[in-house]
Amino acid sequence: MMEARVPAFAKLNLDLRVLYKRPDGYHELRSLFQTISLADEIRIRFRRSRRTRIGMAGNVDIPDNLIVRAARLCLDEMRISAAVDFELEKRIPMGAGLGGGSSDAAAVLLALPAMAAKPVPLDRLMHLAAQLGSDVPFFLLGGTATVLGRGEELYPVPDLRRRHVLLVSPGLHVSTPEAYRALSARLTPESVQSKLAGFQDTVLSGYVTRATNDFEPVVFEQYPQLKRIRNLLLRAGATNALMTGSGSSIFGIFPGKQELDAAAGLFSKERVYPVHFVTRAAYRSVWRRRLPFGQ
Repeated sequence: MMEARVPAFAKLNLDLRVLYKRPDGYHELRSLFQTISLADEIRIRFRRSRRTRIGMAGNVDIPDNLIVRAARLCLDEMRISAAVDFELEKRIPMGAGLGGGSSDAAAVLLALPAMAAKPVPLDRLMHLAAQLGSDVPFFLLGGTATVLGRGEELYPVPDLRRRHVLLVSPGLHVSTPEAYRALSARLTPESVQSKLAGFQDTVLSGYVTRATNDFEPVVFEQYPQLKRIRNLLLRAGATNALMTGSGSSIFGIFPGKQELDAAAGLFSKERVYPVHFVTRAAYRSVWRRRLPFGQ
């Protein structure tokens, strides 16, 4: 029996542009992803066995759990059978645009090959990850990356420097399909070029104040309290504040810890998380420490 405790870090969309609906039914995206220090923790017990058995426990009941699906895909890829038990400590709010479920799945894909001493090449892990969800491949790498296509095409970019970030989660669940439907009605061919130019400026400038999230107008119309949170962060001194994904979490980037702490005190009904960016090097370092037998 082998045992490990592994992290599953959340992500922010530092910029998100929705260009148009593709013939395959998905939307063409441009986004800048960033891993942050808020993370779920997954306890994994693994042993080889004649028949595969996967157990799941934890502090949340998740239908169609990506952890279990990822484990089955990974075991099939390695062509082994095993008894695997997972215990999930859920810290990332669900349905908040933070990629928690996708990160949990990626953590399993990274951990099981190391625990089984059966390395799986990164290109194969990427293939498995894409079957589980558009965001899952990103969490195999971490750090900062530009994301294209429907989310499965990603390119790591130089890590951004450490920032003081306050994440505010109001506990709302925003329906991503509904947000896409509302946004699709507003997409025009004329807007594509300006969105591409704006996204390029954001990436090349190292993420300054030009970032935007195309979902904000439609989601804020339905949930005006989210716009209030964003505006409150800006008034509190955030250099930029943005919704992540299709919502509902809002984050603000502050010039220092003092300003961040003062802003955190303004929220009494929402959950607040002081977080920082996790670089790609730090991401890899955490995994090397948590899975020493996989080195």
